[in-house]
Amino acid sequence: MYEFAVLAAEGGEDVNPLVPETYDIVWSVVCVAIIAVLFYKYVIPRLTKVLDERTDKIEGGIAKAEAAQEEAQQTLQQYQQQLADARLEAARIREDARTQGQQILAQMRSEAQAESDRIVAAGHAQLEAQRQQILTELRSEVGRTAVDLAEKIIGQSVSDEAKQAASIEKFLSELDETDAGIGVGR
Repeated sequence: MYEFAVLAAEGGEDVNPLVPETYDIVWSVVCVAIIAVLFYKYVIPRLTKVLDERTDKIEGGIAKAEAAQEEAQQTLQQYQQQLADARLEAARIREDARTQGQQILAQMRSEAQAESDRIVAAGHAQLEAQRQQILTELRSEVGRTAVDLAEKIIGQSVSDEAKQAASIEKFLSELDETDAGIGVGR
């Protein structure tokens, strides 16, 4: 460096150490130009290509995300529709079951009423049959008793069966009339 200052001092020029020589500037500009050309020819296109690919990926990702969100929204709507349909179906099934239950209950009530009526009718029929049987037994018993009493009162035997039957019937009819007049009987 010292030599550089001595040479400069000998030339009589005042040299600024911060300003480079002209040939240095020219060669530096040439190198920068070559690097700039190579940079624009090779580096920039690759960089642009990479940036374009990333942009496409990002836009594609956004489009895919929007499509996925749209599909998810449609799936949600379908799910909500299916859920609403299932609720409606459940309500319909409950209503059908309630209606069916009421029909079964009404049918069972009518069957129970019919069975009750049949049992009551059978009971009335049985009571009437027993009443008739008792009346028949009572007539024959009363008839025998009347004949026995008549024999004791008359003092003779009432042996004619036709007369006996006629007397019994007369006595029983009088007894029925008396019972009807008093209000005894059925």
